[in-house]
Amino acid sequence: MAEIVVKDNNFESEVIASEIPVLVDFWAEWCGPCRMLAPVVSAIAEKYEGRLKVCKIDVDEAPEVSEKYMISSIPAVKFFKNGEVVKESIGFVPQVNLEKIVEEII
Repeated sequence: MAEIVVKDNNFESEVIASEIPVLVDFWAEWCGPCRMLAPVVSAIAEKYEGRLKVCKIDVDEAPEVSEKYMISSIPAVKFFKNGEVVKESIGFVPQVNLEKIVEEII
């Protein structure tokens, strides 16, 4: 399962209403560190398929969600469980760091 592209109009159904934990990658095309993090997020999506939903939100295309979650620096990764943010990470981080968080929440 590839990452799911989320925007303002489907954030509620894809993230908040998800029955499994969700990793949400807030990013933008023009962001260098975001492009560096993209393969890490893809690898996590593949590794935890079925146990973790992975969503990507382009902050320029989803201003309402980005504002609601106070995204001021990207890449920003937020981990949701039962519709609530339970963990977060800002900036580029190695895959092992994100996987530690995933293991805590799944």
